[in-house]
Amino acid sequence: MSEEEKGRLARAVAWLAERARPGARAEITPELLAHKQRGAEIARAAFAAGLAGPGLPAPEHPELVRLGGRICRQADIEAPWLHHWCGRLGMLPIYHRKVWEECFVAQALWEAGMLAPNRRGLGFACGREFLPSFLAAQGAEVLATDLDATDRRARGWQRTAQHAADAAHLFHQHLVSRAEFDALVRFRPVDMTAIPDDLRRGGFDFLWSVCSFEHLGSLEKGLDFVVAAMACLRPGGVAVHTTEYNLAETGPTIARGTTVLFQRRHIEALGRRLAEAGHRLMPVDFATGEGALDGFVDLPPFSDAAGAPVVPDAPHLALELRGHRTTSIGLIVRAVR
Repeated sequence: MSEEEKGRLARAVAWLAERARPGARAEITPELLAHKQRGAEIARAAFAAGLAGPGLPAPEHPELVRLGGRICRQADIEAPWLHHWCGRLGMLPIYHRKVWEECFVAQALWEAGMLAPNRRGLGFACGREFLPSFLAAQGAEVLATDLDATDRRARGWQRTAQHAADAAHLFHQHLVSRAEFDALVRFRPVDMTAIPDDLRRGGFDFLWSVCSFEHLGSLEKGLDFVVAAMACLRPGGVAVHTTEYNLAETGPTIARGTTVLFQRRHIEALGRRLAEAGHRLMPVDFATGEGALDGFVDLPPFSDAAGAPVVPDAPHLALELRGHRTTSIGLIVRAVR
């Protein structure tokens, strides 16, 4: 393994540890271990076949796939477009939905022509994401935001190192020089449920959030944020979001609390609200995928007491959350012209 590959692997381990869900941990039983090991065996077989995983060469150039909204799925982890962004972001193309989320945002912004100098971007609930540093390396000016450090709602994210209190938490030296970062990235505390008026004056070319608006307290507050944030964009600007998605299209879901789960009907209703405001939710592909790992549901706990995966290489594309089978969904919205 090359030194570069070792560095990517070390960052992947640390990155996954930071994204362990806060809260009570389930018992790690022999049955749970066996379940995760079965998934890991499928993933390792795919790694050995050169479909994904460590050691896979990243394509030099991005690939136009005309990305629209879609559900996280195995085929994307094995796709050249995602491998390119993993290489650019210093990540590994492993079967983990958090890898998919940041690559989804990067691909959507590239296709929209936003990875360039003289573009202005606004990130919500950035935590310790790679994206602000990556965007600065492309010459884009970035305003990164997160909850105020004194806000009680930030405590859980602070405990798991997923909260940014200042710009220093967003600097990743493998992506950008300190000088470039300091010149292009600013930080500001922002509550997503009350976006400041001075940000809602159409001054940004693009905005993004990565699995954030499901944490605003209710389904309604999450959808309200997506609509309200469009006022931050110039005409023709683009918003890219990922969020939690309940794979059961009908029936009960989690509608209130620290993490809510959106269903197809909520996404379709959001599209209608955006259209009424003159914006366009790009078509969403709700297909769940046909790969073996699309059908594998990771079970809690998702990390051990030290924050490391319970079973290395266990896939985490879909998971169980309070009795619901969930994954991530990506959404792309174009501002009114």
